[in-house]
Amino acid sequence: MTIYNYVALKNNKDIVKGKIEADDLRGARDGIRKLGFIPTKVYEEKSKNDLKSVLTDIHPGKIKNLRLGERIDFTSTLQILAQSGIPIIESLMFIENDAARPRVRIVARELRRQIMSGATFADTIARYPEQFGQIYIGLVKAGEDSGELEKTLQRLLELLNKQAAVRSKVIGTLMYPCFVIFLAIIIVLIMLMFVFPVFKEMFDNMGKDLPWITATLMSAGVFLKTYWFMAPIIVGSIVGTVVFLFRWQPSKRKIDDMVLKVPLLSDLIQFGNYANFVAVLQVAYDAGVPIIECLYLSNLTLTNYTLKTKIEEASRRVQQGQHLSVALRSTHVMPKMILFMIATGEQSGRLGDMLLQATNFIDKKLDNIIDTLTKMIEPLMLIVIGSIVLTLALALYLPLFQSYIQD
Repeated sequence: MTIYNYVALKNNKDIVKGKIEADDLRGARDGIRKLGFIPTKVYEEKSKNDLKSVLTDIHPGKIKNLRLGERIDFTSTLQILAQSGIPIIESLMFIENDAARPRVRIVARELRRQIMSGATFADTIARYPEQFGQIYIGLVKAGEDSGELEKTLQRLLELLNKQAAVRSKVIGTLMYPCFVIFLAIIIVLIMLMFVFPVFKEMFDNMGKDLPWITATLMSAGVFLKTYWFMAPIIVGSIVGTVVFLFRWQPSKRKIDDMVLKVPLLSDLIQFGNYANFVAVLQVAYDAGVPIIECLYLSNLTLTNYTLKTKIEEASRRVQQGQHLSVALRSTHVMPKMILFMIATGEQSGRLGDMLLQATNFIDKKLDNIIDTLTKMIEPLMLIVIGSIVLTLALALYLPLFQSYIQD
Protein backbone atom coordinates (compact mmCIF):
# COMPACT_ATOMS: atom_id res chain seq x y z
CA MET A 1 0.00 0.00 0.00
CA THR A 2 1.19 3.48 -0.88
CA ILE A 3 0.28 6.72 0.85
CA TYR A 4 -1.11 9.38 -1.47
CA ASN A 5 -1.65 13.04 -0.74
CA TYR A 6 -4.73 14.54 -2.36
CA VAL A 7 -6.44 17.84 -3.03
CA ALA A 8 -10.19 17.41 -3.56
CA LEU A 9 -13.42 19.35 -3.91
CA LYS A 10 -16.17 19.01 -1.33
CA ASN A 11 -19.75 20.02 -2.19
CA ASN A 12 -18.46 21.34 -5.52
CA LYS A 13 -16.84 24.38 -3.88
CA ASP A 14 -14.83 23.64 -0.69
CA ILE A 15 -11.21 22.52 -1.12
CA VAL A 16 -10.05 19.73 1.18
CA LYS A 17 -6.64 18.11 1.55
CA GLY A 18 -5.67 14.81 3.06
CA LYS A 19 -3.95 11.46 2.72
CA ILE A 20 -5.22 8.07 1.63
CA GLU A 21 -3.70 4.60 1.30
CA ALA A 22 -4.14 2.69 -1.95
CA ASP A 23 -2.41 0.17 -4.18
CA ASP A 24 -2.11 2.58 -7.09
CA LEU A 25 -3.15 6.03 -8.28
CA ARG A 26 -6.43 4.80 -9.71
CA GLY A 27 -7.35 3.13 -6.45
CA ALA A 28 -6.54 6.33 -4.58
CA ARG A 29 -8.91 8.31 -6.81
CA ASP A 30 -11.67 5.72 -6.29
CA GLY A 31 -11.15 5.90 -2.54
CA ILE A 32 -11.40 9.68 -2.55
CA ARG A 33 -14.68 9.51 -4.50
CA LYS A 34 -16.06 7.04 -1.95
CA LEU A 35 -15.40 9.69 0.71
CA GLY A 36 -17.76 12.00 -1.22
CA PHE A 37 -15.01 14.21 -2.63
CA ILE A 38 -14.06 15.04 -6.20
CA PRO A 39 -10.29 14.54 -6.58
CA THR A 40 -8.47 17.38 -8.31
CA LYS A 41 -4.87 16.40 -7.54
CA VAL A 42 -3.48 13.07 -6.30
CA TYR A 43 0.23 12.33 -5.85
CA GLU A 44 2.52 10.13 -3.81
CA GLU A 45 3.58 11.68 -0.55
CA LYS A 46 7.31 11.59 -1.38
CA SER A 47 7.00 12.51 -5.06
CA LYS A 48 8.90 15.76 -5.47
CA ASN A 49 7.79 16.26 -9.06
CA ASP A 50 4.11 15.99 -8.20
CA LEU A 51 4.59 18.22 -5.16
CA LYS A 52 6.27 20.80 -7.36
CA SER A 53 3.32 20.56 -9.76
CA VAL A 54 0.86 21.19 -6.95
CA LEU A 55 2.81 24.22 -5.75
CA THR A 56 3.00 25.55 -9.30
CA ASP A 57 -0.77 25.27 -9.66
CA ILE A 58 -1.22 27.76 -6.83
CA HIS A 59 -0.05 30.62 -9.04
CA PRO A 60 -2.61 31.47 -11.75
CA GLY A 61 -1.48 31.88 -15.34
CA LYS A 62 -2.74 34.08 -18.11
CA ILE A 63 -5.21 32.90 -20.74
CA LYS A 64 -4.21 33.57 -24.33
CA ASN A 65 -6.71 34.28 -27.07
CA LEU A 66 -8.22 31.09 -28.43
CA ARG A 67 -8.43 30.51 -32.15
CA LEU A 68 -11.67 29.17 -33.58
CA GLY A 69 -10.22 25.67 -33.92
CA GLU A 70 -9.06 25.71 -30.30
CA ARG A 71 -12.50 26.79 -29.10
CA ILE A 72 -14.02 23.94 -31.09
CA ASP A 73 -11.63 21.44 -29.49
CA PHE A 74 -12.30 22.78 -26.00
CA THR A 75 -16.09 22.82 -26.43
CA SER A 76 -16.16 19.40 -28.10
CA THR A 77 -14.27 17.70 -25.28
CA LEU A 78 -16.25 19.52 -22.59
CA GLN A 79 -19.55 18.56 -24.25
CA ILE A 80 -18.62 14.89 -24.52
CA LEU A 81 -17.55 14.73 -20.87
CA ALA A 82 -20.66 16.63 -19.71
CA GLN A 83 -22.85 14.26 -21.71
CA SER A 84 -21.17 11.37 -19.90
CA GLY A 85 -22.18 12.85 -16.56
CA ILE A 86 -18.69 13.90 -15.50
CA PRO A 87 -18.66 17.02 -13.25
CA ILE A 88 -17.29 20.24 -14.70
CA ILE A 89 -14.25 20.24 -12.42
CA GLU A 90 -13.15 16.77 -13.50
CA SER A 91 -13.89 17.60 -17.12
CA LEU A 92 -11.63 20.62 -16.94
CA MET A 93 -8.97 18.52 -15.21
CA PHE A 94 -9.07 16.03 -18.06
CA ILE A 95 -8.71 18.80 -20.65
CA GLU A 96 -5.91 20.38 -18.62
CA ASN A 97 -3.92 17.15 -18.56
CA ASP A 98 -4.73 15.59 -21.92
CA ALA A 99 -5.70 18.30 -24.44
CA ALA A 100 -3.53 18.28 -27.55
CA ARG A 101 -3.20 22.05 -27.80
CA PRO A 102 -1.20 23.95 -25.14
CA ARG A 103 -3.52 26.97 -25.12
CA VAL A 104 -6.53 24.77 -24.43
CA ARG A 105 -4.72 23.18 -21.47
CA ILE A 106 -3.89 26.62 -20.06
CA VAL A 107 -7.51 27.75 -20.40
CA ALA A 108 -8.83 24.61 -18.69
CA ARG A 109 -6.36 25.03 -15.83
CA GLU A 110 -7.33 28.65 -15.21
CA LEU A 111 -11.07 27.97 -15.42
CA ARG A 112 -10.74 25.04 -13.03
CA ARG A 113 -8.96 27.17 -10.44
CA GLN A 114 -11.59 29.88 -10.55
CA ILE A 115 -14.49 27.43 -10.32
CA MET A 116 -12.81 25.75 -7.36
CA SER A 117 -12.78 29.17 -5.69
CA GLY A 118 -16.58 29.23 -5.80
CA ALA A 119 -17.45 30.77 -9.20
CA THR A 120 -19.83 29.21 -11.69
CA PHE A 121 -18.67 28.11 -15.13
CA ALA A 122 -20.59 30.93 -16.83
CA ASP A 123 -19.28 33.58 -14.43
CA THR A 124 -15.74 32.32 -14.94
CA ILE A 125 -15.70 32.47 -18.73
CA ALA A 126 -17.46 35.85 -18.56
CA ARG A 127 -14.17 37.23 -17.20
CA TYR A 128 -12.52 36.40 -20.53
CA PRO A 129 -14.64 38.02 -23.26
CA GLU A 130 -11.69 38.35 -25.63
CA GLN A 131 -10.90 34.64 -25.41
CA PHE A 132 -14.45 33.25 -25.69
CA GLY A 133 -16.54 36.08 -27.16
CA GLN A 134 -19.86 37.51 -25.99
CA ILE A 135 -21.87 34.95 -27.96
CA TYR A 136 -20.18 32.01 -26.26
CA ILE A 137 -20.53 33.63 -22.83
CA GLY A 138 -24.19 34.56 -23.35
CA LEU A 139 -25.22 31.08 -24.49
CA VAL A 140 -23.35 29.33 -21.66
CA LYS A 141 -25.01 31.67 -19.17
CA ALA A 142 -28.45 30.84 -20.60
CA GLY A 143 -27.70 27.12 -20.56
CA GLU A 144 -26.47 27.20 -16.96
CA ASP A 145 -29.46 29.24 -15.78
CA SER A 146 -31.89 26.84 -17.45
CA GLY A 147 -30.07 23.73 -16.22
CA GLU A 148 -29.37 22.60 -19.79
CA LEU A 149 -25.66 23.29 -20.01
CA GLU A 150 -25.04 19.97 -21.77
CA LYS A 151 -27.52 20.81 -24.57
CA THR A 152 -26.17 24.35 -24.81
CA LEU A 153 -22.62 23.04 -25.25
CA GLN A 154 -23.92 20.82 -28.07
CA ARG A 155 -25.58 23.84 -29.71
CA LEU A 156 -22.41 25.87 -29.24
CA LEU A 157 -20.33 23.15 -30.86
CA GLU A 158 -22.66 23.05 -33.87
CA LEU A 159 -22.50 26.84 -34.09
CA LEU A 160 -18.70 26.93 -33.92
CA ASN A 161 -18.43 24.21 -36.56
CA LYS A 162 -20.79 26.17 -38.78
CA GLN A 163 -18.74 29.35 -38.37
CA ALA A 164 -15.60 27.40 -39.24
CA ALA A 165 -17.32 25.97 -42.34
CA VAL A 166 -18.46 29.41 -43.53
CA ARG A 167 -15.01 30.87 -42.95
CA SER A 168 -13.41 27.98 -44.80
CA LYS A 169 -15.71 28.48 -47.78
CA VAL A 170 -15.01 32.21 -48.03
CA ILE A 171 -11.25 31.79 -47.56
CA GLY A 172 -11.20 28.99 -50.12
CA THR A 173 -12.95 31.23 -52.62
CA LEU A 174 -10.55 34.13 -52.08
CA MET A 175 -7.36 32.06 -51.92
CA TYR A 176 -7.05 31.49 -55.67
CA PRO A 177 -7.37 35.16 -56.74
CA CYS A 178 -5.04 36.27 -53.93
CA PHE A 179 -2.42 33.75 -55.07
CA VAL A 180 -2.76 34.87 -58.70
CA ILE A 181 -2.44 38.54 -57.74
CA PHE A 182 0.64 37.81 -55.61
CA LEU A 183 2.20 35.83 -58.46
CA ALA A 184 1.42 38.64 -60.92
CA ILE A 185 3.14 41.18 -58.67
CA ILE A 186 6.27 39.01 -58.47
CA ILE A 187 6.35 38.55 -62.26
CA VAL A 188 5.94 42.27 -62.90
CA LEU A 189 8.71 43.14 -60.45
CA ILE A 190 11.09 40.61 -62.06
CA MET A 191 10.30 41.94 -65.53
CA LEU A 192 10.79 45.55 -64.49
CA MET A 193 13.98 45.00 -62.50
CA PHE A 194 15.81 42.46 -64.67
CA VAL A 195 14.33 42.37 -68.18
CA PHE A 196 13.54 45.98 -69.08
CA PRO A 197 16.97 47.37 -68.07
CA VAL A 198 18.60 44.87 -70.50
CA PHE A 199 16.70 46.48 -73.41
CA LYS A 200 17.47 50.05 -72.32
CA GLU A 201 20.83 50.32 -74.10
CA MET A 202 19.38 48.90 -77.32
CA PHE A 203 16.46 51.32 -77.27
CA ASP A 204 18.81 54.25 -76.54
CA ASN A 205 20.93 53.36 -79.61
CA MET A 206 17.84 53.66 -81.82
CA GLY A 207 17.85 57.40 -81.21
CA LYS A 208 14.06 57.61 -81.34
CA ASP A 209 11.44 58.56 -78.84
CA LEU A 210 9.99 55.58 -77.03
CA PRO A 211 6.23 54.98 -76.74
CA TRP A 212 4.87 56.32 -73.47
CA ILE A 213 4.13 52.85 -72.11
CA THR A 214 7.70 51.69 -72.81
CA ALA A 215 9.24 54.85 -71.39
CA THR A 216 7.13 54.59 -68.23
CA LEU A 217 7.93 50.92 -67.54
CA MET A 218 11.59 51.43 -68.48
CA SER A 219 11.94 54.28 -65.98
CA ALA A 220 10.20 52.19 -63.32
CA GLY A 221 12.55 49.27 -64.04
CA VAL A 222 15.70 51.40 -63.85
CA PHE A 223 14.47 52.96 -60.62
CA LEU A 224 13.66 49.59 -59.00
CA LYS A 225 16.97 48.07 -60.12
CA THR A 226 18.91 51.00 -58.67
CA TYR A 227 16.82 51.25 -55.53
CA TRP A 228 15.89 47.56 -55.22
CA PHE A 229 15.19 47.89 -51.52
CA MET A 230 12.23 50.08 -52.41
CA ALA A 231 10.35 47.12 -53.98
CA PRO A 232 9.35 45.42 -50.69
CA ILE A 233 8.69 48.85 -49.17
CA ILE A 234 6.33 49.78 -51.99
CA VAL A 235 4.53 46.41 -51.88
CA GLY A 236 4.32 46.57 -48.09
CA SER A 237 3.00 50.14 -48.26
CA ILE A 238 0.29 49.13 -50.71
CA VAL A 239 -0.75 46.16 -48.57
CA GLY A 240 -0.62 48.27 -45.40
CA THR A 241 -2.75 50.98 -47.00
CA VAL A 242 -5.37 48.46 -48.10
CA VAL A 243 -5.48 46.88 -44.64
CA PHE A 244 -5.73 50.33 -43.04
CA LEU A 245 -8.60 51.36 -45.30
CA PHE A 246 -10.50 48.19 -44.40
CA ARG A 247 -9.97 48.77 -40.67
CA TRP A 248 -10.31 52.55 -40.40
CA GLN A 249 -13.94 53.10 -39.50
CA PRO A 250 -14.79 56.01 -41.87
CA SER A 251 -13.35 54.22 -44.91
CA LYS A 252 -14.65 50.79 -43.80
CA ARG A 253 -18.17 52.13 -43.62
CA LYS A 254 -17.98 53.43 -47.18
CA ILE A 255 -16.42 50.19 -48.44
CA ASP A 256 -19.06 48.12 -46.65
CA ASP A 257 -21.78 50.19 -48.28
CA MET A 258 -20.16 50.03 -51.74
CA VAL A 259 -19.69 46.23 -51.80
CA LEU A 260 -23.42 45.77 -51.19
CA LYS A 261 -24.03 47.43 -54.58
CA VAL A 262 -21.76 45.07 -56.54
CA PRO A 263 -23.69 42.18 -58.16
CA LEU A 264 -22.92 38.70 -56.83
CA LEU A 265 -20.32 40.07 -54.40
CA SER A 266 -23.24 41.68 -52.58
CA ASP A 267 -24.92 38.27 -52.29
CA LEU A 268 -21.72 36.73 -50.92
CA ILE A 269 -21.36 39.44 -48.28
CA GLN A 270 -25.01 39.34 -47.26
CA PHE A 271 -25.46 35.58 -47.04
CA GLY A 272 -22.02 35.19 -45.45
CA ASN A 273 -23.14 37.58 -42.69
CA TYR A 274 -26.63 36.15 -42.36
CA ALA A 275 -25.32 32.58 -42.14
CA ASN A 276 -23.80 33.32 -38.73
CA PHE A 277 -26.55 35.80 -37.75
CA VAL A 278 -29.45 33.37 -38.18
CA ALA A 279 -27.46 30.44 -36.73
CA VAL A 280 -26.74 32.34 -33.51
CA LEU A 281 -30.35 33.59 -33.40
CA GLN A 282 -31.63 30.02 -33.66
CA VAL A 283 -29.23 28.59 -31.06
CA ALA A 284 -29.86 31.42 -28.59
CA TYR A 285 -33.65 31.19 -29.03
CA ASP A 286 -33.64 27.40 -28.47
CA ALA A 287 -31.50 27.96 -25.35
CA GLY A 288 -34.27 30.13 -23.88
CA VAL A 289 -32.56 33.49 -24.31
CA PRO A 290 -35.03 36.44 -24.58
CA ILE A 291 -35.51 37.65 -28.15
CA ILE A 292 -33.87 41.03 -27.50
CA GLU A 293 -30.79 39.31 -26.10
CA CYS A 294 -30.88 36.89 -29.05
CA LEU A 295 -30.74 39.80 -31.47
CA TYR A 296 -27.90 41.40 -29.52
CA LEU A 297 -25.81 38.21 -29.62
CA SER A 298 -26.63 37.62 -33.29
CA ASN A 299 -25.70 41.17 -34.23
CA LEU A 300 -22.20 40.60 -32.83
CA THR A 301 -21.52 38.20 -35.71
CA LEU A 302 -22.17 40.79 -38.43
CA THR A 303 -18.99 42.19 -39.99
CA ASN A 304 -20.57 44.53 -42.54
CA TYR A 305 -21.21 47.95 -40.99
CA THR A 306 -24.27 48.73 -43.13
CA LEU A 307 -25.98 45.44 -42.29
CA LYS A 308 -25.02 45.77 -38.62
CA THR A 309 -26.57 49.25 -38.42
CA LYS A 310 -29.79 48.09 -40.06
CA ILE A 311 -30.17 45.10 -37.75
CA GLU A 312 -29.50 47.27 -34.70
CA GLU A 313 -32.36 49.47 -35.86
CA ALA A 314 -34.58 46.38 -36.14
CA SER A 315 -33.57 45.34 -32.61
CA ARG A 316 -34.78 48.68 -31.28
CA ARG A 317 -38.10 48.20 -33.06
CA VAL A 318 -38.50 44.74 -31.49
CA GLN A 319 -37.73 46.23 -28.10
CA GLN A 320 -40.53 48.73 -28.70
CA GLY A 321 -43.02 45.93 -29.32
CA GLN A 322 -42.84 45.10 -33.03
CA HIS A 323 -42.79 41.51 -34.26
CA LEU A 324 -39.37 40.27 -35.30
CA SER A 325 -40.36 39.66 -38.92
CA VAL A 326 -41.92 43.13 -39.23
CA ALA A 327 -38.90 44.83 -37.72
CA LEU A 328 -36.47 42.95 -39.98
CA ARG A 329 -38.60 43.65 -43.05
CA SER A 330 -38.39 47.39 -42.39
CA THR A 331 -34.60 47.29 -42.80
CA HIS A 332 -34.90 46.29 -46.51
CA VAL A 333 -31.67 44.25 -46.28
CA MET A 334 -32.94 40.83 -45.17
CA PRO A 335 -33.69 38.30 -47.97
CA LYS A 336 -37.44 37.81 -48.48
CA MET A 337 -37.29 34.04 -48.05
CA ILE A 338 -35.76 34.39 -44.60
CA LEU A 339 -38.38 36.98 -43.64
CA PHE A 340 -41.14 34.65 -44.78
CA MET A 341 -39.75 31.78 -42.68
CA ILE A 342 -39.44 33.99 -39.59
CA ALA A 343 -42.98 35.34 -40.04
CA THR A 344 -44.31 31.79 -40.46
CA GLY A 345 -42.50 30.69 -37.31
CA GLU A 346 -43.93 33.57 -35.29
CA GLN A 347 -47.49 32.87 -36.46
CA SER A 348 -47.28 29.12 -35.86
CA GLY A 349 -45.33 29.32 -32.60
CA ARG A 350 -42.46 27.34 -34.12
CA LEU A 351 -39.90 30.11 -34.51
CA GLY A 352 -36.99 27.88 -33.48
CA ASP A 353 -37.81 25.28 -36.13
CA MET A 354 -38.25 27.90 -38.84
CA LEU A 355 -34.96 29.56 -37.89
CA LEU A 356 -33.31 26.16 -38.35
CA GLN A 357 -34.93 25.90 -41.79
CA ALA A 358 -33.71 29.41 -42.58
CA THR A 359 -30.18 28.37 -41.60
CA ASN A 360 -30.31 25.42 -44.00
CA PHE A 361 -31.65 27.68 -46.76
CA ILE A 362 -28.81 30.18 -46.25
CA ASP A 363 -26.21 27.39 -46.31
CA LYS A 364 -27.47 26.12 -49.67
CA LYS A 365 -27.69 29.63 -51.07
CA LEU A 366 -24.18 30.43 -49.91
CA ASP A 367 -22.84 27.25 -51.50
CA ASN A 368 -24.44 28.22 -54.82
CA ILE A 369 -23.01 31.75 -54.65
CA ILE A 370 -19.52 30.45 -53.89
CA ASP A 371 -19.72 27.93 -56.74
CA THR A 372 -20.77 30.69 -59.14
CA LEU A 373 -17.99 33.00 -57.95
CA THR A 374 -15.42 30.23 -58.26
CA LYS A 375 -16.44 29.62 -61.85
CA MET A 376 -16.28 33.34 -62.62
CA ILE A 377 -12.95 33.95 -60.90
CA GLU A 378 -10.99 31.59 -63.15
CA PRO A 379 -11.72 33.42 -66.45
CA LEU A 380 -11.34 36.79 -64.70
CA MET A 381 -7.90 35.80 -63.47
CA LEU A 382 -6.97 34.67 -66.97
CA ILE A 383 -8.02 38.09 -68.28
CA VAL A 384 -5.94 39.83 -65.59
CA ILE A 385 -2.84 37.74 -66.28
CA GLY A 386 -3.35 38.11 -70.03
CA SER A 387 -3.65 41.89 -69.70
CA ILE A 388 -0.43 42.06 -67.69
CA VAL A 389 1.46 39.91 -70.21
CA LEU A 390 0.06 41.94 -73.12
CA THR A 391 1.10 45.24 -71.48
CA LEU A 392 4.64 44.01 -70.84
CA ALA A 393 4.94 42.57 -74.35
CA LEU A 394 3.68 45.78 -75.97
CA ALA A 395 6.12 47.84 -73.92
CA LEU A 396 9.02 45.70 -75.15
CA TYR A 397 8.06 45.27 -78.81
CA LEU A 398 6.36 48.57 -79.73
CA PRO A 399 9.71 50.37 -80.20
CA LEU A 400 10.86 47.55 -82.49
CA PHE A 401 7.65 47.69 -84.52
CA GLN A 402 7.89 51.48 -84.79
CA SER A 403 11.51 51.24 -85.98
CA TYR A 404 10.64 48.58 -88.55
CA ILE A 405 7.68 50.58 -89.93
CA GLN A 406 9.61 53.87 -90.11
CA ASP A 407 12.56 52.18 -91.82
